[in-house]
Amino acid sequence: MTRLIIPPGMAHAVPQFGYAPGLVSGGFLFMAGQLGRDDAGQVIADPEAQITRAFENVLAILHAAGAGIADLLDVTSFHVGLRETLPLYKTVRDRFMQGHTPPWTAIGVSELSRPGLIVEIKGIARLPA
Repeated sequence: MTRLIIPPGMAHAVPQFGYAPGLVSGGFLFMAGQLGRDDAGQVIADPEAQITRAFENVLAILHAAGAGIADLLDVTSFHVGLRETLPLYKTVRDRFMQGHTPPWTAIGVSELSRPGLIVEIKGIARLPA
């Protein structure tokens, strides 16, 4: 049995973009890539604030599914300008991960879905029993 995870403030994703932020199946949470956009859907220009919002979105999905950061099993991040964004990404990531170190893959890409986006984060988590 599967169920969609749609945290408050992300309900627009299904009708507007055709995807759910998260899906629970077989005790696991699969998250769609999360971006750094403001509440109006605009790309956040400040790199640190953009990466922070992407992680806040990851947390919102985890919490809506009944999980937390320590339940993350795998993280994939996509970076425009990987070498330039990676140090800042790691600094922000470390604030959110609180010492939790799941497997992580960082992938450099030429662009993301909207101009100005520099990072997209997706993950898989195991739901607490």
